[in-house]
Amino acid sequence: MSSRIGWEDLVWHDPNGGIIVLHGTIPTVVYPRKLRPSVEWHGLALLESDEVVELWEQEEKDEAESSGVNLAHGLVSGGTMGIFLEEVTQIEEVTSGRFPDPEPRRVHRLAQRHNRPVFFIEPELDDEDWIAHMIAEAKEVSRWKKLLGLVTVGKKWRKRVKINIFEAQKPPKGVTANLSSAAVLCATWWDLNEWLIGEKIAKARNERFAARLRGALKELRNEHGKGAVLLVPLFLPWRSSIFEELTNLPEVEENSSNKTSRLDMEEE
Repeated sequence: MSSRIGWEDLVWHDPNGGIIVLHGTIPTVVYPRKLRPSVEWHGLALLESDEVVELWEQEEKDEAESSGVNLAHGLVSGGTMGIFLEEVTQIEEVTSGRFPDPEPRRVHRLAQRHNRPVFFIEPELDDEDWIAHMIAEAKEVSRWKKLLGLVTVGKKWRKRVKINIFEAQKPPKGVTANLSSAAVLCATWWDLNEWLIGEKIAKARNERFAARLRGALKELRNEHGKGAVLLVPLFLPWRSSIFEELTNLPEVEENSSNKTSRLDMEEE
């Protein structure tokens, strides 16, 4: 398996047939064509709830009314995302600070345009197990030690950056090397978010998501057989954890796709 923040997509082969392509992304960063998936895919899985589409559409409306308003809001909101945005937007030759998140939105628009099934992997809020997970996550984040740690988040950020630099890989030839700096910032932002919810809770989430990804692939096999390909855009450092849970072969959790056709969509 490639580096945790490397550039090659991770491909998992399901023993029942089909593959899951884990395509790493960096929040708000526009990828050059060389970093976009080259494999032909039949369905898209987003590690989100279906509400993310409404959020994207609202962000697009906001940007149309006032360009850069979402970035401005992110910068003043503080926290790890505020630090990430402040630093990533200063990297030369990297197009960043774009809302809605460019890469997931781009492939989602492609799925809509070509009437490909879209799976929202985060369970619905009427799912009792997921409600319990969300409550456990909220309790962990609100522990006094975690809240106290947020006071020194700047120090934690700098320390983590120094560690992640050694994991960074150069992008493919023809792509600005400065994207490696963006990848390091992405990994740092992700690591601190995962620290907030704790390893146990993060693992439980990843296990559930992996099971639902297998369920999505199972549905794709109904139409495309053992050659089915499920594309999953997710944050660069998250890929290795999801890949590991897939290799543990979690029991398949079936979930239905949301298949729509939007003739007005154009590939970006």
